[in-house]
Amino acid sequence: MTGSLPQPETRHFFFASLVVALVAGLLFVPGLPGNFLFDDIPNIVNNRGIHLAELTPSAIADVLAAPQVSGNLRALPTLTFALDYWRAGGIADPATFKTTNILIHILTAFVLGWFFRTLLTVAGVPAARVAPIAIALTLAWAAHPLQVSSVLYTVQRLQTMGTLFLVLALFAYLQARRAQIQGHAGRTGLMATVLLWALALGCKEDSALLPAYALALELTVLRFAAADPRVARMWRRGYLVLVLAAVPAYALWLTNVWHPDAYPGRDFNSIERLLTQPRVLCMYLWQIVLPLPQHMPFHYDWLKPSRSLLHPWTTLPAMGLVICLLAAAWRMRTRYPLFALGVFLFFFAHFIASNAIGLELAYEHRNHFALIGAVLAIGSVLAHLAVRLHIRPSLQAGLCAAALLALGATTAIRAYGWRDALSLAQASAAAAPGSPRAWIDLCDTYFTRGGGVTARNPNLDHAISACASGANADPESLNNLALLVTLKTLRGDVTPQDWQRFQQRLAIVRMTADNTRAPLILTYYASQGVPLDRSQTLAALATLDRRANLGPRTLVMIGDALLNNLHAPEAATLYYLKAIGKLPPEAMFAQQLATELRAKDHADLADAVERAGTARRDAARRAASDASQ
Repeated sequence: MTGSLPQPETRHFFFASLVVALVAGLLFVPGLPGNFLFDDIPNIVNNRGIHLAELTPSAIADVLAAPQVSGNLRALPTLTFALDYWRAGGIADPATFKTTNILIHILTAFVLGWFFRTLLTVAGVPAARVAPIAIALTLAWAAHPLQVSSVLYTVQRLQTMGTLFLVLALFAYLQARRAQIQGHAGRTGLMATVLLWALALGCKEDSALLPAYALALELTVLRFAAADPRVARMWRRGYLVLVLAAVPAYALWLTNVWHPDAYPGRDFNSIERLLTQPRVLCMYLWQIVLPLPQHMPFHYDWLKPSRSLLHPWTTLPAMGLVICLLAAAWRMRTRYPLFALGVFLFFFAHFIASNAIGLELAYEHRNHFALIGAVLAIGSVLAHLAVRLHIRPSLQAGLCAAALLALGATTAIRAYGWRDALSLAQASAAAAPGSPRAWIDLCDTYFTRGGGVTARNPNLDHAISACASGANADPESLNNLALLVTLKTLRGDVTPQDWQRFQQRLAIVRMTADNTRAPLILTYYASQGVPLDRSQTLAALATLDRRANLGPRTLVMIGDALLNNLHAPEAATLYYLKAIGKLPPEAMFAQQLATELRAKDHADLADAVERAGTARRDAARRAASDASQ
């Protein structure tokens, strides 16, 4: 358990791990230059807080102090975004940002190789087998096609940088504990662990799970061992106290995030999300074990939540599989420690994202760290099978090389599909034909590439066909129908049946965050000059207002569209007044809006808005006065 590798082996491993990391990084190069996607737009393209113009201490301090869309606790990735913006010459260049992501992946793979090497050594793997196994495990992680969306989706640098510092922290922890087992203090390694953990927390909040990963190491490989019995007792008691403290802390946290009714903008509550996650975890495992591109569609809005243990029927079997894997890992933690460790790391890594938080049900990047545990567990199983089946070492090496080659080829193929917006949209729609988001993304990409709002758009027919497929893919989604009505209006062949289908669906579907945006698609394209039917658009907005709890910003957007594009000032005023009622009493919106309305010769509407603002402030003052008495 305390063996070490000779110095020449260390030099050889350095170069081998460096080569493996570089080769793994090259697999993602076919995805360049790519495009910015979804959350990249608010976090990078439209985020003036990262638009670093000069490399000076004051400019860098301004970046770190600027409010961020993704949260101000993610300072380190935000700073790297700003440096990429500066490095690209003051523009948001996708290739520049994605190249940095690939470099981070290379660095993480290099560090992971050393973590695996130390882990295998501590676990008692024969010295002659440590290096090749560590290299194989590293390449399996770094070259897995599930990593493509983590590396080439720029904003997921939040996750990949967090993984880098987590691996460094675990490596430092493992070295410190190894030193204690050998009779040394290990204080330097433990201090480095804390520092690296702080850096990980500055990238992504789920890095808070480091103590759980360290506990997994103790339960399996380290066994709370130390040369000094007092140190061993300290670790046992320390982790016992940590677990006992974590239980009430988790219960308190759960009460703060629990939603007995649907989360805002979602169509599921906390119980339904928890019921769904075993199915999601099993899906991730399926993608890891059989990593075909068609099993990784990028969009997962087609995944429906579990409404009960038997709806859908796969809910209960998925729960059973998760429980069996965890129970097997617990029972085998002494006899097969690497398998148990891998299982624990995989499930611990999903503890936050697969919990009772109102997040999307599934995302591939949540496996970025979890995949470390998965490849460790799978590798352990394959190694034991090879021994049981008496497979010759040369054949083992050949099979391993073939499997890794297949992984790398699949990753390169999938990365190539990310080379531009259209190829990614086509691949996503093909892999997830039941995904409304995939189809609307394909529709919008065709439409944008063809020149946007013009009846002579050469891609208009392709865009309409994609929207029609999306409208049929899911009877509970609205965005494809809204865009279908819009584009057919532009083409000149929209029918009353098209509008009727949209209005009927709008009146009955769940008002998720995606569905709430559908009528706003109409107002946006009306502002771009698409001659949408005025009465139908007004009716859609009225239905939206009736069925969804719209915030003041959305109400103002609707009011602006009605006033400026649909020429319905009276209807616009109703939305403005609702927005005023939801804004803080001291907000200056009413006065500013009244000034704008007067400038547009709507003096009567301006007076109504001013009266509403005044009444709101007066009511707030009376309430404050009553409270003070």
